[in-house]
Amino acid sequence: MPSTDSGVTRGKLAGWLVLATLLAALGYGGRLSSGPPPKNALYQYNLAASTLVLELLVLSAVLLIARGVSREALGLRPPDSWWHAARLAAGLLVALLIVEQLLEAVLHAAREQGLEPTRWEPSHAGAFAVNAIVVVLVAPFVEELTYRGLGMAVLSIYGSVVAVVGTAIAFAAAHGLVEGFPALLLFGIAIAFLRLRTGSVYPGMLFHATFNAFALGVSFLR
Repeated sequence: MPSTDSGVTRGKLAGWLVLATLLAALGYGGRLSSGPPPKNALYQYNLAASTLVLELLVLSAVLLIARGVSREALGLRPPDSWWHAARLAAGLLVALLIVEQLLEAVLHAAREQGLEPTRWEPSHAGAFAVNAIVVVLVAPFVEELTYRGLGMAVLSIYGSVVAVVGTAIAFAAAHGLVEGFPALLLFGIAIAFLRLRTGSVYPGMLFHATFNAFALGVSFLR
């Protein structure tokens, strides 16, 4: 049953489910209608601008739905031990990178997503830097609040397993990928587990940002 102490209600759950469904529909709808982004999209300012607008809209919706939900329920508190959180995150990150590289060799999810630059182009360094800021800083912040913050809060009334798996599925679906869905699902499960064990969204934000930064760097080595 919903916890009145935490501020989580069935209305909050319904609001989050609607938001998650809309994001999934937008992800797959956009992919079906226009296909993957063009090669070297990270060298274009318009990608950063459109992504930033979407992230701000999502953040506004999350904050609206989360009104009245306690900071504790949303995970907006430091973990009990940063050292424990760092060790757990490091182990999960290494395991996830290994598994996702194995999946990439088979499924080619990065190619499906279509954001990998074909080569480094210094003349577009400014646009790449702006896109990198959005990908490494803005997106992890908003996505963690959306799924591991509000999502975990509203789904936890049905148990930890539902919260972890449910938010992972919603997170993966929002990216609109098919071959990339398994890797995104595993990522969502790993970071939801981190949120569950630490009681905080902050380690997950750092984890997410680190992973995205690593993925950007590796894209130039493939």
